[in-house]
This record gives sequence, C-alpha cells and structure tokens, in this order.
Amino acid sequence: MKNFIEKIIEEDLTAGRCSEVITRFPPEPNGYLHIGHAKSICLNFGLPRRYGGRCHLRFDDTNPEKEEEEFIEAIKRDVAWLGFDWGSHLYFASDYFERMYAFAEELIEKGLAFVCDQTLEEIRRDRGTLTEPGKESPYRNRSVEENLDLFRRMRKGEFPEGSRVLRAKIDMASPNLNMRDPVLYRIRRAAHPRTGTTWCIYPMYDFAHCLGDAIEGVTHSICTLEFEDHRPLYDWVLDNVTPPSRPYQYEFARLNMTYTVLSKRKLARLVREGHVNGWDDPRMPTLAGLRRRGVPPEAIRRFCDRIGVAKTNSVVEIELFEHCIREVLNKTARRVMAVLDPVKLTIENYPEDRIEEFEVENNPEDAAAGTRKVAFSRNLFIEREDFLEDPPKKFFRLAVGREVRLKGAYLVTCTGVKKDPETGEVKEVLCRYDPASRGGNTPDGRRVKGTIHWVEEKTAVPAEIRVYERLFRIENPEGAGEEFLEGMNENSFSRKCSALVEPAAVQRTSSGPMPLQFLRMGYFIEDIDSKPNHPIFNKTIGLRDTWAKVKR
Repeated sequence: MKNFIEKIIEEDLTAGRCSEVITRFPPEPNGYLHIGHAKSICLNFGLPRRYGGRCHLRFDDTNPEKEEEEFIEAIKRDVAWLGFDWGSHLYFASDYFERMYAFAEELIEKGLAFVCDQTLEEIRRDRGTLTEPGKESPYRNRSVEENLDLFRRMRKGEFPEGSRVLRAKIDMASPNLNMRDPVLYRIRRAAHPRTGTTWCIYPMYDFAHCLGDAIEGVTHSICTLEFEDHRPLYDWVLDNVTPPSRPYQYEFARLNMTYTVLSKRKLARLVREGHVNGWDDPRMPTLAGLRRRGVPPEAIRRFCDRIGVAKTNSVVEIELFEHCIREVLNKTARRVMAVLDPVKLTIENYPEDRIEEFEVENNPEDAAAGTRKVAFSRNLFIEREDFLEDPPKKFFRLAVGREVRLKGAYLVTCTGVKKDPETGEVKEVLCRYDPASRGGNTPDGRRVKGTIHWVEEKTAVPAEIRVYERLFRIENPEGAGEEFLEGMNENSFSRKCSALVEPAAVQRTSSGPMPLQFLRMGYFIEDIDSKPNHPIFNKTIGLRDTWAKVKR
C-alpha cells in the first residue's frame, strides 16, 4: 500500500509537474545522526530510487558556532553505511551564501524585508502569543534605501553582534507565529568551518532551507511534522523572490520510540556531561552507536519500512526495532561458542593426551555458511550458571548425577565438584562421558533434555565482553523534559573480563568485524577497541526479549 507521499509523487509525475523526483536529506552538522534520522534518510533516498531521480546530501551549515568537521564526516559515513549513495550531489548551504544574500536584497527592494535594531529578547517579547497579536517593530517602516544601506553595512561588519537583524515584513497579527516578521539574517562574529571569516552575517535556517531546495532543483522537500507550521514561511519566501525552481514541502511524522531519547540537544548533553562514552557509545541511539553495537544496516532499513510513513505522530515500541535486529542477525550471524563466566569442566574418563575435532555448522539458517571444526579435550570450560549443586525442578542443565549434551560433542554426566576450601565456590565440575554418544547422539534412544555450550581449555581465547542494555529504564524519557536523566538505567553497562571464546570468534575479514551469535547467549560483535592480544566483544542484543520480565 502506497503512503501519502508516494501518492503525491505519482500524481505530480502523471500531471507533468515534474519529470524526475529530486529530494534531499538536509542535516545540520551539529551532532551525530540517530535512528530518527534513519527514517528520513530511508524515505528521501528511497523515493528517487523507486521513481527515478536522485537524492542530494546537503549540509545546512548556517550556524557556525555549533558546526564541526567531525559531524560532517560522521554524517557522510552514516548515510553511506545505511546503504545510500548521493553520488556527485554533495552540497552545503554555505555554497549558496552569496545567492541567498542577493535574494535577501531582492526582498528589501520589494519592501518585504527590513533591518531591525531590536534585540532578540525584544523581538520575542513583541511577538505576541497564540491568542494575542504581535507588536510591530518601531523600525518596520524604514525606507528601502535605508534598509539596503544598513544591510550592506551589516555584511561589511560595521555593527556589533546582536545589534541588528534582517526581518521579513509579513503580518504581526498572523495566527501562525512563524509569520510574524521572522528574522532572516543575524550578525555572528564566528568563523565558519568552510567560509572562514568571509561572512559575519548568516541566514536563518527557515530562509536558507527553502532557497537551497530551489537552487538545487529539489522537487519534493520532505520534512518531519514539526516543520508543518514553518511551511507558510517556506512558501512565502519562494513566492516573493525569483527562485530558479519551485519546490514544495511535505511533512511526515517523525520517529518516536519507547525507552529512547532522540532529541539531539539531549543526546549532546549525555555526551557533554559524560553519562555516555561519546556519540558512538553502543547505548546511544545514534547510527554510530548502533553500528558499534553490531546492529546491521539492513535491520534499520527493515525497521523504517515496517513503521511506514504517516501524517500523525505516534510512538513505536522499541521491541519492534529489536525484533528487526534479531530477524536479520538470525540469518546472517555466524554461530560460535563463548563462555562469559567460565568454570572448569573435567571429563575424568577422557584420555588426558587426546584432542579431537568436531565439525559444527556456522549458521543453521544459511546452508552456504558452511561448517567449521572445534577442538575437544578432557579439559573444557562451561558457563557457571549451567551448573547448580541444588537445582530446582525445571533446571535441565548440569547437576550432580545429571546428564547433559555438550553441544555437537558428547553426553556427559556430572559425578562431583571441587570447591575453594575457604569460600566454598565451585572451582571445577567433574564428569564422565559416554564414548558412544559422539556428535551428541543418543544411540540407545535415552532422553537428554539439556544441551550446553563449552570451549576447549588449550584453544580458548581470553576475551572481554561488554554488555549493554537500554540506556533508560522509563518508557518515555523524552517526555520527562529536563529531568530525563533521572530515568537512566544504572545497569546499562557492565563488563565480563574473564570470558573465553573459541578461535573462530576472532577470525577477522577484510570488510570488518562479523556479526556473531554466541550460542545460547545472544548476538555480539568485535569492538573497535579490540586488539589481537585482547579481543573485546560488544553484546548487540539477546536471543529473545527478556526486558519485560525485568522492568524496574
């Protein structure tokens, strides 16, 4: 079923209002992209792919005080990682500063813009409210000649920052506050990352955005719903200058997700105040953080496709996103064995000098993934939680006198344990194996309910495991306002520094780290901090949703 934007595009193509679809993704380079931006990226790049045309990547770099080259490069990297290519169509609003200035002079010459000496505080005060009209600036009726002179002197740098602005002359009684003589240009004594100190006046976003669209020939300017009230100003600017083309703006509902903050200002605060370890912290909803956590781009695209495009804001449950992650990883992640909290297991009747190999499948969901060989010997390690001295009734793993299947190897029966004499902690689990059960078979047909994973002692690779959970424990941290930090999950990050993994887990490829499923433990990926002598794995997500059971 087509969404409302697709229907608009098809109508425009049929009616001949455009011959090709040109969209743009226009991030401001003042932070990293997050999962909410992914919805816009998939839509803006996906529509031209579907209907023919192109999507531009344009940085709206009109605020030199907040923009950094780091953010520009991160955004380019994230868009490409998601699977989209802007080709030669990489643009910056700063590319058009001279042309935008000329459009501003055109508005002045038409009597539709004026230089105002009020401070921003005074402008806000006189703007009015939703029920009361605003108050006209005392400088509103300056002559065209005076306004042109002042505006040109503003450009030359003759006036201090904050002393003057250029405002549109529209309607101070408009029911839309954005139309009450909005500011178009302000003085900023700040060097721009791309233009240096060439300019000391910079256009406001609402003025620059529509003109950038027109200059580039954008046909469908697709924005999130918070820009709906800005559309009349978008249209007013383009209707009152002589643009090279006439784009139109359409709004769709932004992505809101439970247990997640998507306000760039709040994300920046998390980074600035050290609540997370940077923009790419795997707990962050940034694309860089999700990539580092091991979320595949296909899962993000699938998620964006499933939530669809609508006109009404809503909140998507994070469980749907997590389902899409598991859905993709289940088919693509290579299976390996890893023991996160190891305890030694000794098979007493297995020959001490013997090492054999078992062939196990890499991914039962992908026949092309093939198999690998894993070493097996008398001395292994298993998960500590897979053994209990006094197990409950429905515990089907290892206990004294109980038999389990070692994944892909043999059946073993626990005969006893060795403990630390001072602490009483179990240090070693003792077992005997059934030689006739090679490959985990039960030739006599006996039932064995439990299967546990393991790693062989001599070939096991010591590793660090970083376990990440949701950053917030409350369902709507975005709605908590400035108190959102009080809803942070204090258990969102933990380390397991004594883990052991089989050698296949640290086999690297030229294309980067492989997504892995640690059998029975969840999905993981090798972290960028990983070293050959100290591999580090991030937990991407568990095998199933257990959050509902532990909400607190």
